[in-house]
Amino acid sequence: MPTSAPSPVPPLLRRSTNISAALAAHFERLIATGELAPGARLPGERELSTSMAVSRASLREAMHELEQKHLIERTPGRGTVVTEPSAQAQALRQLAVPAVEQDDAAELRVLVEPSIAALAARRATDADLLQLARVLDASSEDLRPSQSVELDVEFHALLSRAARNPLLAALHELVSDWTLPVRQVSHRRRTGRRDSVAGHRAIYDAVAAHDADAARAAMEDHLGDVRALVADQDQR
Repeated sequence: MPTSAPSPVPPLLRRSTNISAALAAHFERLIATGELAPGARLPGERELSTSMAVSRASLREAMHELEQKHLIERTPGRGTVVTEPSAQAQALRQLAVPAVEQDDAAELRVLVEPSIAALAARRATDADLLQLARVLDASSEDLRPSQSVELDVEFHALLSRAARNPLLAALHELVSDWTLPVRQVSHRRRTGRRDSVAGHRAIYDAVAAHDADAARAAMEDHLGDVRALVADQDQR
């Protein structure tokens, strides 16, 4: 159920030449981080366009994209409301596994993530690309390991959402949690952080070019590099 009053929406701080894509990316991030929770009701179009200093035409275009992605619902009388995740996706996210072998989790990642990258290349919108570029621009080998891991997780999560399959996105969340210890190892050293950024750049370039085969191959190469790096550090 929507809240009794519209939820406040933070201003759009970073703009691009494609305002509607920037708006869609902004709202998607707010929804993904929970700042706009399921059931939250957005302010009306006139109020929102004024508070965000954008045209109503750009706002409508952004809202249409969010609606197409099933992130919001717009109905007469209720206004615009952030949608609840599907029952299937919620059930998958709540799957409890007592203990996961890292080799098993890594193998599952190799099976799942290249397909996610290929789907993202076919389905990514300008808003998706803006979000991926933002994370990529913030990534660097000079970051602390914890910061680098956080951006790594976010980049892959954005790819999973760009694939436009809520079940894949939910499965990716589980795989991401299961493989966190391995990611932490791979980001301890500067060379690992540098390889991570390079791998993400290759994946992004393929997704931006909407080249599914190249995106799949780039992800496979990236995951192969991670496994090799972890194996090398384990032998030290």
